[in-house]
Amino acid sequence: MLKQILSKIPRRTPRLDSGELIQPASGSPDGAQKSGGGGGGSNSSSARSGGLRRASSVVFPASVIAGIEPLVPFKDVPASEKMNLLVSKLSLCCVTFDFTDPGKNTMEKDVKRQILMEILDFVASGSVRFAESAVLAMCRMCAINLFRVFPPSYRSNSTGSGGENDHDDPKFDPAWSHLQAVYDILLKFVTSSCLDIKVAKKYIDHAFILRLLDLFDSEDPRERECLKTVMHRIYGKFMVHRPFIRKSISTIFYRFVSETEKHNGISELLEIFGSVISGFALPLKEEHKIFFSRVVIPLHKPKSLGAYFQQLSYCIMQFIEKEPRLASVVIKGLLKYWPITNSQKEVMFLGEIEEILEMINTVEFEKVMVPLFLRISCCINSFHFQ
Repeated sequence: MLKQILSKIPRRTPRLDSGELIQPASGSPDGAQKSGGGGGGSNSSSARSGGLRRASSVVFPASVIAGIEPLVPFKDVPASEKMNLLVSKLSLCCVTFDFTDPGKNTMEKDVKRQILMEILDFVASGSVRFAESAVLAMCRMCAINLFRVFPPSYRSNSTGSGGENDHDDPKFDPAWSHLQAVYDILLKFVTSSCLDIKVAKKYIDHAFILRLLDLFDSEDPRERECLKTVMHRIYGKFMVHRPFIRKSISTIFYRFVSETEKHNGISELLEIFGSVISGFALPLKEEHKIFFSRVVIPLHKPKSLGAYFQQLSYCIMQFIEKEPRLASVVIKGLLKYWPITNSQKEVMFLGEIEEILEMINTVEFEKVMVPLFLRISCCINSFHFQ
């Protein structure tokens, strides 16, 4: 009797965890048929969504797909969500593409450029103050897109910031359509009134600045021009970083003069220093005088002087205007690095001395009068027509 009653009670199906459910479906055809019998509609819809997700993963990082939709325009979200949307769009733009093949990922490249332009317009509008999460996302996006190591072949034919024998056309980066947008965003971001400097300096730190300075060796003149503007704005806005920036640029000059004599961005770095020197307070600090005598004057030594001579002369004149006693120091330096066998450099040196003599006072002139005229007499006796 008891057995008959128990036999009428329905037996419970043993509950399996998710791993046990998945295993037979992927392991054997029978399991796949069983799993597809009861819920075919839901499985097919999930497969379609999974396919879309896989297709979108080419452009969208997984963290972005799970969050706010990055393709929504800023005007379609409330003010409280604009910063979250900005972070989502910035994360989306952290995906980089290969531009050496123009036909590869063309749709994804267009989507990314469109979103970069949306970010640029939003940052330029200055409508919302940047949260710390947005500052972090911005610096991360710029770092991923901009910071890169140039391959050896990229600089194999460079003779150092445009040497005298370097008549090759400048090399343009194929990814410039994206790089330019990122540089424009970074410039608008750094100069924005909605940026809190106390927060930004935690992410635009010494390591970030060093990587920016490394990019000055790019062979693309458009990139160096953008870098010049961005670095100048960073120097002006982040006062805490000014000594470090000056020291880092000095290190680049030291290495260029003493070791490599190869660098593509010397003229742009000198342009930055030209504006920096004009802001030096009087009397000049000892560190500025040391920089002048140990860094600026030795820049006359490399063979590629012609590529940055105009910018170098401007820096020297700025120093002499600040401190007239430095005029004799410059002339002594020119006599020290005087080119004996390079008539083209001799003409440049003579032109610079002419400008200095128009500014020098009598006391400083008497210090260099004898060696200077001895050198000029040698130039007069030269057989070169110039």
